[in-house]
Amino acid sequence: MNTKSRQVKISRETQETQIQLELNLDGSGQYEINTPVAFLNHMMESFAKHGFFDLNIKAEGDTDVDFHHTVEDVAITLGQAFLKCIGDKKGMTRYGSFTLPMDEVLTTAAVDFCDRPVLVYNAEIPAGRIGDFDIELVYEWFQALTQSARMNLHINVWYGRNRHHMVESMFKALAKAMDQATRLDPRVVGVASTKGAL
Repeated sequence: MNTKSRQVKISRETQETQIQLELNLDGSGQYEINTPVAFLNHMMESFAKHGFFDLNIKAEGDTDVDFHHTVEDVAITLGQAFLKCIGDKKGMTRYGSFTLPMDEVLTTAAVDFCDRPVLVYNAEIPAGRIGDFDIELVYEWFQALTQSARMNLHINVWYGRNRHHMVESMFKALAKAMDQATRLDPRVVGVASTKGAL
């Protein structure tokens, strides 16, 4: 089983954003999130808390233009951090799923760290904004994370009415599923695949 430390510091700098991120997969849900997008901060705090990931994010971006670049690049950086932490995936569960109720909403997230990135996104959230956060950016965040973490992710929001509840349930369900999928299991010899590789 993999006994290496599963924590990383990573940075991403472009002409649009500057991001520093620290991730410990085997943490206790401690976080310090500082981006110029308040709703994204709230989602990242929920993600860390419910996934038991220790997560520090400091981000700056061209939010005077749009929130898009900052939201997307935070997801890209987080996905890269997960990919570095899990390394060769030896001893790792690989799969995780969680169905999460949040008030009137029910959401399922299912994850496979298979190195074949695909996002299946079934979330009919009414168009509009949560505060000053565009709903359309939710899909962009999940798509960017899926690609950069090289995972298969299925998100299903089965029902709900409140935009905030629907989006928050997605982040929480994802956190629980990713916690399951990244756990080390002494029964897993090598990688969890009959191919012997992922």
